[in-house]
Amino acid sequence: MLNAIWLETFVTLCEVGHFTRAAATLNMTQPGVSQHVKKLEQQVGQALLSRDGKSFTPTPAGQAVLSIGHRRRAEEQQLRNTLLDDDPDTGQVVVACSGSLALLLYPLLLDMMAAAPALCIRLEAMPQTRIIEGVTSGSVDLGIADHMPAHARLQGDRIGYEDLCLILPMGVAHPDSLAELQALGFIAHPDGYAYADALLATNFPTEYSGADRLWQRSFVNQIGQIPEPVARGLGYTILPRSGVDAHPARDKLQVATLTNLVRHELWLIQRKARILPARARRVQAVITSALAAL
Repeated sequence: MLNAIWLETFVTLCEVGHFTRAAATLNMTQPGVSQHVKKLEQQVGQALLSRDGKSFTPTPAGQAVLSIGHRRRAEEQQLRNTLLDDDPDTGQVVVACSGSLALLLYPLLLDMMAAAPALCIRLEAMPQTRIIEGVTSGSVDLGIADHMPAHARLQGDRIGYEDLCLILPMGVAHPDSLAELQALGFIAHPDGYAYADALLATNFPTEYSGADRLWQRSFVNQIGQIPEPVARGLGYTILPRSGVDAHPARDKLQVATLTNLVRHELWLIQRKARILPARARRVQAVITSALAAL
């Protein structure tokens, strides 16, 4: 590796063409400039300057070293420009969250992209384990988890809570017993069984004996379609509030009033000690504001 200080002295000397002026430019003494050139010549093992009195010209080896010095300067300037040019409206940001939160957040992120044509936001709906894996590996910039992962490479902030909601067709009486729900039928989905264990067991403890005992009216694995059969009066389901509020047929749905609320924490997680680019910080602010309002 060429010594960067000696190389810069040599490049400056060749540019100004005079030892005294090079010393003034570098805020050095003339002997100091000569010493840097001598040390650089020792490092490369060849003479870099042909001297004729007070004049000099670079040798072929000197020309090669001078070219390297110019390239290094250009690379360093490019690096400085890159570090300074942290444009919040340019580049890609990858966000991972649950399907219900994706329904809530995507319209907001679309608004951001519409206002910034060079901004690309990838929003991926994933199970919790994959969200954590993606943030840990670095393939995901920001993840939304329902707990703070106990992982040495992750950090996070609790930015809100989200209620689990028992969703009924509009006009159906709020249930006083699990039997009334059984008469409607459960609109099941991949997360629905865990949601049922959390919400129904808490509110109907003497009647509820497990999600496998629920009468399943239908099953849907597309998050955007889960409320649709409920809106048509075909049954009930259980979803986080974000999955209800974002549905186009929200006016045909109602959230049942229950004695005991069940809430999930919402954590915005990222790689520990990672300094996010401006574009990711901007997305982070939009997500934080939206989820704090749930």
